Amino acid sequence: MIKAILIFNNHGKPRLSKFYEHYNEDTEQQIIRETFHLVSKRDENVCNFLEGGMLIGGSDYKLIYRHYATLYFVFCVDSSESELGILDLIQVFVETLDKCFENVCELDLIFHVDKVHNILAEMVMGGMVLETNMNEIITQVDAQNKMEKSEAGIAGAPARAVSAVKNMNLPEMPRNINIGDISIKVPNLPSFK
Repeated sequence: MIKAILIFNNHGKPRLSKFYEHYNEDTEQQIIRETFHLVSKRDENVCNFLEGGMLIGGSDYKLIYRHYATLYFVFCVDSSESELGILDLIQVFVETLDKCFENVCELDLIFHVDKVHNILAEMVMGGMVLETNMNEIITQVDAQNKMEKSEAGIAGAPARAVSAVKNMNLPEMPRNINIGDISIKVPNLPSFK
């Protein structure tokens, strides 16, 4: 099972942290620092697996990571997970980010953190891997983006209605509004303009 997913830059600044076990905020920050120190001091030509730090479970857990340009992608997992399977999952995650952001960089993770979390949620939920097919993940993310855009249109409707009423050139405020059999008496309201 995946216990945590961490992304941080070469200076140890966290860009994404997702814990699938409850830790208080101070412990999470200590785990991020400890993980960064364990991973960043390793040479580029060594294995991408190592024992977890003391805070995240010691030898019972493994840190599996990849270093891309200025970012470290680290998955903290228990012994039931396959190291090569998690390395492949990291690769799928990075390639999916790359497709969604067209050559992903650290700034994309900073300014689009909600989208990054949505992509991650399509892949991993509750510490369990849900999906590894990049095309399926992108299809679901695109569908979610379309839905968000359509909801933004609905959410913006009241503001557009008020704007339309304000822009109407009515010589005076109507006192009665008749719609079919319904008659509505309009109270005295201050001017819209």
